[in-house]
Amino acid sequence: MPIKIAIFGGSGYGGSELLRILLQHPHAEIAFVTANEHAGKAVSDVHKNLLGVTELRFIKAPENVEGLSDIDCAFFALPHGQAMDIAPKLPAQVKVIDLSGDFRLSDANVFAQHYGREHTAIDAQSQFVYGLTETNREVIRSATHIANPGCFATATLLGLAPLVANNLLSCRVIVDAKTGSSGSGAKAAPNTHHPQRSTSFYAYKPFTHQHVPEIEQELKSIGEWNNELVFMTHSLPVARGIFASIYCELKKEIEEIEARAMFTDFYRESFFVRLVEGSPDINWVKTTNFCDIGFATRGRQLVVFTAIDNLVKGAAGQAVQNLNLMFGLDEKTGLMLLGTNP
Repeated sequence: MPIKIAIFGGSGYGGSELLRILLQHPHAEIAFVTANEHAGKAVSDVHKNLLGVTELRFIKAPENVEGLSDIDCAFFALPHGQAMDIAPKLPAQVKVIDLSGDFRLSDANVFAQHYGREHTAIDAQSQFVYGLTETNREVIRSATHIANPGCFATATLLGLAPLVANNLLSCRVIVDAKTGSSGSGAKAAPNTHHPQRSTSFYAYKPFTHQHVPEIEQELKSIGEWNNELVFMTHSLPVARGIFASIYCELKKEIEEIEARAMFTDFYRESFFVRLVEGSPDINWVKTTNFCDIGFATRGRQLVVFTAIDNLVKGAAGQAVQNLNLMFGLDEKTGLMLLGTNP
C-alpha cells in the first residue's frame, strides 16, 4: 500500500523539492498539496520543472484537518509559526514531519526570543523528535512527529557530532557558514534579488541566528557539550548550497588520518555522509541528499569542512529520509539523487 501524503505549503522552494522527490518515490502517493495563494493552479504552472510529471493542483488548506483520517503522513513546508496552528489538530494516526522551526526547540522562551513570536502549541512540542537522521536514527524509526532540522544546523551538527560524541572539544568552536540565496525563500526580497546578490558577499544575523539554540540543544543530546559556540552566517552569490568551516581546538593533537578514521566509524551506517580529501565543494552536493565532509589539521587544531544542498539534505531530502525510517523503508528510498558535473 502506498503512503498517502499531504503537503502543507507546496509553493515555496522547500515544497517544490518535496514534490520533486516524492513524485519519484516508489512508495509515496501525494493526496493533496496546499498553497492558498495558488489554489486551483496546476502544480506545474508554479513549478515549471514538474511539467508533464504530475496532474496535481494546489488547494487551499482544509479547514477541518481533524477529519484527515485517510492520510498517513503530513509534511509542513510552511513559514515559521504556521505549523503549530495545524499539526496538533491532525488525527492521532497521522505522522507529521515539520520542515519549519516550530517544534525544534523545547524551551518556549528560547523559541520566542529567536523566532519573534510566542509558541501557541508548546504542549505538543514533546511529541516531536529532532530529525537529524544520522544522530537520531533509532529514535526516528519509532517516532510519530519529526521536527526537521534547519539547514545550517544540519551542516554544523554533522561536522561536530563525532567530536562531541568522543568528548574531544576544548575551548570555543567557531562556525563560519555560508549559504545560497534559495535559503531565503521563493519570494523576492532585497537579500535574494539577483542584481544585489550575484556580485555581493556579506554577513547576516551575527550572534542571533535562530539555528544556534537548536544546534546547542542537539549537541547536548549527543555528548558532553559545554563549549562556547561562535556562529556566523554569510550570504553567498549562488542559488543553492551551504558551506561551513568549523574551527575546533581539541584536547589532544590529532592527525588528519585519525580524524578521518573517527568520522568514518561514527558515520559507518550513514550512506549520505561522504568523507572527501581536502575541501568539499557545494557543486558536488547540489540537488543531492549528501553531506560531504573534509578536514585540515595542525596539532590540536582541527577544521571540519561540510557542504550540503540547503534545500535537499538541509530540508526536503532529510525530511524524506526521515519518512523512510518512520515507515520501515530503507532510508535511501527515493533519494538516490545524483549531482551533476559540471
